[in-house]
Order: sequence, then structure tokens, then C-alpha cells
Amino acid sequence: MNTTPFSWNSVTRLALAGVCVALAACTGPSRPKPSDIQGVTVLQDMRQSWTVNVGPVDFPLVVSARDDRIALANSQGVVAVLEASTGKEMWRVKLDQAIAAGVGSDGQQVAVVTRNNELVTLRDGQVLWRKSMPAQSFTPPLVAGARVFVLTADRSVIAFDGATGRQLWTQQRPGEPLVLKQAGVMLAVKNSLVVGLSGRLTGLDPNTGVIRWESAIATPRGTNDVERLVDLVSPVDRRDEVVCVRAFQASIGCVNAERGQSVWTRPSNGENGVSGNDKLVIAPLANGVVQAWDRTSGERLWETERLKYRILSAPLVTPRGVLIADNGGWLYLLSLADGALLNRIKLDSNALAAAPVLAADRYVVVTREGRVIGLQIP
Repeated sequence: MNTTPFSWNSVTRLALAGVCVALAACTGPSRPKPSDIQGVTVLQDMRQSWTVNVGPVDFPLVVSARDDRIALANSQGVVAVLEASTGKEMWRVKLDQAIAAGVGSDGQQVAVVTRNNELVTLRDGQVLWRKSMPAQSFTPPLVAGARVFVLTADRSVIAFDGATGRQLWTQQRPGEPLVLKQAGVMLAVKNSLVVGLSGRLTGLDPNTGVIRWESAIATPRGTNDVERLVDLVSPVDRRDEVVCVRAFQASIGCVNAERGQSVWTRPSNGENGVSGNDKLVIAPLANGVVQAWDRTSGERLWETERLKYRILSAPLVTPRGVLIADNGGWLYLLSLADGALLNRIKLDSNALAAAPVLAADRYVVVTREGRVIGLQIP
């Protein structure tokens, strides 16, 4: 049974014009208090190698990692690129608008969407071009193949020429009247643009926007709009042509994105995305239980209640364990074999603003307060 209170702050309703309007806050059942964790025996070292501050983050940030560079942003409009191995600032620019979604990057060009529904692309700290969007976006733009792709909250996908900003095509699919105010799914898999549209993973032709295939991760059910909300959420895990993903509060599943065929789906009530390796997929539940699934068959491998009732971030699977944080500022490392606690360190007094990422040989985390931390797991 899920005892997590539902957060209306994470959901928006689509108006007929495709503009998102925030719903009023409501209350839900109280969350049980998690058990204290004391006397942790350190079985795997974790070391902070550098830390910098970029300013508070209150939007669904995704850190873009390419080689030894990470691109990130804060809520006030600062966009920055850092050297992952040292934390050294490569460039930083302050836009004239607050940021709603970001950051997308191919390692050279960087793209964000502002709260005024404007797509902004940059290179080396200079704005290249801007384009107005027809609706809000909470998903970082995808910069790939000399193009920039945007997924808006009215479930439209729009493609732009990366050099000029000229609109190339748009594709819109009908969906449920609610959409999450968190990053959705959009990635390139070989010669397909793979996008999460409601509860379906959808493959598009990146040149024309034509839909090539659709595969359901979850089907909307229930008697009201909240119960029917099954948006796909980031992060996802991709190994070759297989993409594993979570449908909000409904299920997880893996899809062969080359053939557009479902590999497996399983019920899983969670709010954040997944991570994995070539053998398993890690998917935390809304109540703080962390589960591991066999990547090939979908068989449950293990679950741990060590972090139960904590509000957890999305995970990151590393060769040494699973990195996952709670909203109290603690970062945990769990065993890949059984979920046992290997280590924990205090990062901040608040939750992470983005899922942990690997860049070069550093694991990078960003807190809501704006601390960016480079970690080593020797």
C-alpha cells in the first residue's frame, strides 16, 4: 500500500489552448516516520573531490554530461558548463528569464526552456537563437544530430534546426488532461527519436516527426484524472537498443526501441525514474522501498526496506553500488547484490535537484540549494 501523500505541486492541468495551469494544493495521508539509521559500517569509500555553487534550483533540472563536461542551470536563469573532473567553470551566462526546463546538450550546444515558454540555445556562453513555444515544457530539450527537439506539456514534439532555429516539424498526440511538472522522456536511439507520450514510449522519425511505433508502459485507468495520470518520467536507462523506463505511479518496463516491441512491464508504484546496468534495473518505490529487477526477464531480484518511508531521488547504478539520495540531504550507496547499505554521506540540508550522473570519472550531484558536488567511488 502506498502511504505517500500525493503532491499537487508536481501536476499541472492542460487548458484547451495547451497552456498548463497549476492546480491548488491539497493534503493527503501523513507519511510514516522512517527508522533512524545509526552506526553505518563503511564497506565502500565515497569521497568528495570538489564542490561549487550555482544557486538555488526549483525546477526539474537534468544535468547533461558529455565527456568531461557537465551543463546545468539554476532557477534564476544562470546556465553554466563545468569541467567534471575538477569542477572548474568553463563558462557561465545569466539569461534574462527564469528557467523551467533544462539542460540539454550535445557537448557543444546547450538548450533550455524559460518560464516564458522560450527555447534558448547557447554555445560558449553566447546565445545563438531563441524561439517561442506554444506551451510550457518541463523536459530538457534534446540536442542531437544538428537539431534541437522540445517536448511540451500539451504533448507536442517540435524539431528545430540547431544552427538557425528554423522549425522543421511538429507532432502532437492526444493525452490525458493532467501532465507532471517533472522531466519526461526524450532521447535518441540509433536513427529514432524516442519520446514518452502519456503512458507510451513512442519512436519518431527525427527528420519528419512521423510516428514509427508505440509501446505501452502503462494504460490510464481509474475514475478521475489523477488516477489516470501515467506520464513517463526521467531518468531512463538505455543499453544498446533496449530502453527501460518508469510510468508515474503505475509500472516500469523495458522496450526494444529498434523494433518498437515491449520486452517486459511490471507494476511499480513510484514517482522517479530508473537506472541500471547490463544485468539489472533499479526502481525505487514511492514509499522508499528500493527494488532491483532482472533487465532481461523482468524477474524481481531483490528489494530493501532500509530506506523505507524516506522520500528518495532517482537512482544511479555505478560499478560499486547504487547511488540514491533522500530529501534530508543524505546520499546512500547500496549494494548491487542485495541492496545492503554500503555507505552514506551528508551532502546538504535539502533534497537533490537532479538525478546523480556520471561524467568522466566523477559522479555529480546537485542539491536544491545549488551545491554541485563531484564524487569519487574508488
